[in-house]
Amino acid sequence: MTDTIESLERRMNLAAQSLDFEEAQRLRDRIALMRGGASAAEAERAATSGLVRQKPGSMGLGTSRQRVTPPTDWRPPAKPDPMTANHGRPSRRS
Repeated sequence: MTDTIESLERRMNLAAQSLDFEEAQRLRDRIALMRGGASAAEAERAATSGLVRQKPGSMGLGTSRQRVTPPTDWRPPAKPDPMTANHGRPSRRS
């Protein structure tokens, strides 16, 4: 018999109320697989013990930012001399 998402949610809530959190976790993972497109039979056969929840922002939306790594031969440009900065430009003050 294949379970529907609603029946799995009911079983998950009952397991959580009876403090059987391991069973509730297995049911939660089966629900997630079924919502992701797996059939009920595939979700039942899947080994869900190694599943890891995605961290917030890991797809670049939100909190995490990806660091750009420069090429290995890149050198930062030389800093301008502070004694000669802005010399030779006409002043725009009125």
